[in-house]
Amino acid sequence: MTLGFCTGWSEERLGFAAAAGFDCLELGVGPGTSLPLEGSPEGQLERVRDLCALRGVEVATAFCGVPHLSPDPAERARARRDFTLALRSCRKLGATIVATNAGGDPTTRHRQQLDRYREQFGEYARVAEGEGVRIAIENCPSHGGYPVGIGNLGFGPELWEALFDAVPSKAIGLEFDPSHLVFLMIDPLRALRGAGDRVFAFHAKDTEVNRDGLARYGCFGRQLMAEGEYREGTWDFGWWRFRIPGWGDLDWKELFRGLVDVGFDGHVIIEHEDPVFRGERHDEGLCRARDFLRPWVPARRAAGARDRLPGR
Repeated sequence: MTLGFCTGWSEERLGFAAAAGFDCLELGVGPGTSLPLEGSPEGQLERVRDLCALRGVEVATAFCGVPHLSPDPAERARARRDFTLALRSCRKLGATIVATNAGGDPTTRHRQQLDRYREQFGEYARVAEGEGVRIAIENCPSHGGYPVGIGNLGFGPELWEALFDAVPSKAIGLEFDPSHLVFLMIDPLRALRGAGDRVFAFHAKDTEVNRDGLARYGCFGRQLMAEGEYREGTWDFGWWRFRIPGWGDLDWKELFRGLVDVGFDGHVIIEHEDPVFRGERHDEGLCRARDFLRPWVPARRAAGARDRLPGR
């Protein structure tokens, strides 16, 4: 296995990853990222790949988040164009996995969205098979707002099975993230074992549950926020929060036992959304997560001068 973290592309982030002894990166690509693909300078992706190789850091996966299942046909067509370009381009980065959310329309029942999924991801599967790459669907429910709506069709085992049945291509699997399963009350280890060889990449992120908050707010979380208090992406539901690995409620020894049991030997990618280690403490959080995970993912090379917590 290799250990890395999610980031947008920059030489500064690459430099930090190399100095801190990380093995790989998950790079955001496509619209709104520093690697937009469409209109990118000729040779840019190859340059990124070569710079990473010089620093001993692999590009593990490319993450392309586009609205695959939008109710707007024109938006779905743009998503299909952008994601297809990511599938055709990722090998230029040295990667063979493109991660994404399946997408979803919170206004439409999940069963009715399967036709959209079949159309979009059926085409993606054909492209991926032809390119020799794989698609890894992250299981984040992408929920939020009031009322709460689900923005990712592939958030749990019931729906994974439906997606795999709808498009029965082995080019489509999961970027398995146990942190989301904690607040969904799904047993992460059982889900991992059930997914088996469909786990293409692994997001290392933890979740801390506040039982007092759960007793007060219930599973849907806080409802009576002040005007402007809720912000999309803040994940403040009152009874759980994301943490770096080892700082939440997950049993990481059992998770890695499960990964080994299902034959996983791929990329373990820290997705850092811990509100405690944010801002100036962001890299400290990455280093603490790295140190916690290293017993299960041994380093493949020596770390550099920044193989310590920032500021230490």
